[in-house]
Parts: sequence; C-alpha cells; structure tokens
Amino acid sequence: MRMVSTPSIEKTLTHVTAVDGLTLALEVRQPSGHPTLLFAHGFGQTRGAWRSTAEALADEGFRCVTFDARGHGESGHVAGGDYHMEQFVGDLRLLAHAELRKPILVGASMGGLLGLVIAGEIDPDAFRALVLVDITPRWETKGVERILAFMQAHPDGFASYAQAAEEIAKYLPHRAERKTEDQLRPLMREGDDGRLRWHWDPALLNGLVSESERYQPRLMSAAAKVRVPVLLLSGGRSDVVSRDTVDEFLQLVPHAEHVELPRATHMVAGDANDAFTREIARFVGQLSSTDRSDAVTA
Repeated sequence: MRMVSTPSIEKTLTHVTAVDGLTLALEVRQPSGHPTLLFAHGFGQTRGAWRSTAEALADEGFRCVTFDARGHGESGHVAGGDYHMEQFVGDLRLLAHAELRKPILVGASMGGLLGLVIAGEIDPDAFRALVLVDITPRWETKGVERILAFMQAHPDGFASYAQAAEEIAKYLPHRAERKTEDQLRPLMREGDDGRLRWHWDPALLNGLVSESERYQPRLMSAAAKVRVPVLLLSGGRSDVVSRDTVDEFLQLVPHAEHVELPRATHMVAGDANDAFTREIARFVGQLSSTDRSDAVTA
C-alpha cells in the first residue's frame, strides 16, 4: 500500500458541542471517504499526533476524523478543573454516533481505554472495530510514572521553544530529530508572563490521572465483553505495555490480534509511523473483506 500523504487532501476544521456544553475541536480529512476512522489521542496529546497517519489513510480514500479531547489542544477546559472519565467517554461516544456509518476507533493510550469502556460496557454497537495503540486494561505503573514525571517537571513553563525542544530530546533520546518551533507551536501556549506552557489543562493531573489506576478492574471487565474485531498495536520498547499485560489482555479478548512494532516505544505513531499506518490499513482491509464476504453469504 502506498503510504504517501498528499497536500491536496480536503481537510475541514470544525467544532462539536459536548453534552455539558464544552466545545471540542474536530478535524475531518476526506469527508466523503469510507470507511471512517475515528482517532482518539493519548493523555497530553492533541489531534496533531495523528497527522501523518490520517493524511496517508485519507489519501487512500478513508474518512479520517481526529479531535482534541477536552482539556487538550484547542478544545475547551472544564470550569473548576473537575475532570473525570465519564466526561471523556461521553465525548467519544458522541463523536462515534455523529458518523453516518459506525467508525473504526483508533485509540492511543487514554483514547484506547475509553474505547474499551464504550465497546465493552456502555455501547457495544458504537464502533465497527477497535485499534488499541500501546494500551491494555492493566499497565506498567513505572512507565506511566515516567510520563507523568515529565509532564509535571516544568510547572513554570519554558523560556523558549529551544528550551522545550531540549527537554523533549532528553525525554525521547531515541529520536534523532529535535522538535522545531513550527512543530512545537501547536503544543504550547504563551502565558501572560511570556513563558511557554503545554497546551493541556494542568488540572487534568489532579482529577483524571490521579484516579486512573482505580479504573483497572472496570477496564478489565469491559475488555472481556468486547465482541467487535480488535487489533492491539504495541511498541517493542514500550515501558507502559509489557509481555505480561499483553498476554493478560489476549486472555480477556481471545479474538484480538496483536502486532508488536519492535522499534517503537509507547509513542508508537511517532516512533514507527509508516509501519503503524500500514498495520491499520491492513486490519481495515481485512474488515472490509469480511463485510463483503458476509454480504455475499447473506
């Protein structure tokens, strides 16, 4: 499959209002494409994390929908900083049902967990299939602690984009290229004091994240009830997902397919984007073949 993005791909930026009135920033590539891929990013990310993959798959004719989760990017922040899982679940379910056809969810980390809750517990018909990106219902605590330590390390922000790029390079030493100012600009906000801070609401660390591990029994129960096709894409160098957590997940969801991308860390899409995109295209192609086969049999 040709994995080359095309600048002429039609892209539309819009906004959707959540049930509590909060505004979510949404981007659609290839509006008339089919099937629909709904991308849900991880904690601390934005819809920009999917840009290369969404452009490549839109170029192949897929409708690709990316969005900023509440408290992230260009989406609204919750007044008072009272974030909890049910809000994020509600947002994702709303976006799924806004599509004319059931979408295939591609969920990284937090986005994948939300998909499991919806597909296994709340709304089994919300998605055609799930692609889980380096996440399982139980995760390695040390890996998550490392991520949070980085996110909490600079409460006063950065004096410049160059300083931010330096800190990211220390956090991701396996990546040869440093972030440029153009790449960092969508990820940061300039405060009244002139300093640059991350785009996400700091209050997220006190609510959603602080209580995340208590959700693990619920997530495992939901996973065991998922009946739609599932692809788990994990990073061979991830410190969040391990062989033990993958094996446990495959026991809970025996029909799931697992593919490990050996060179990737937890940041799978950023570390091995071409391979990541090819695996999604292959999996979706299999789903399409199954749909055609079922139609012929019927």
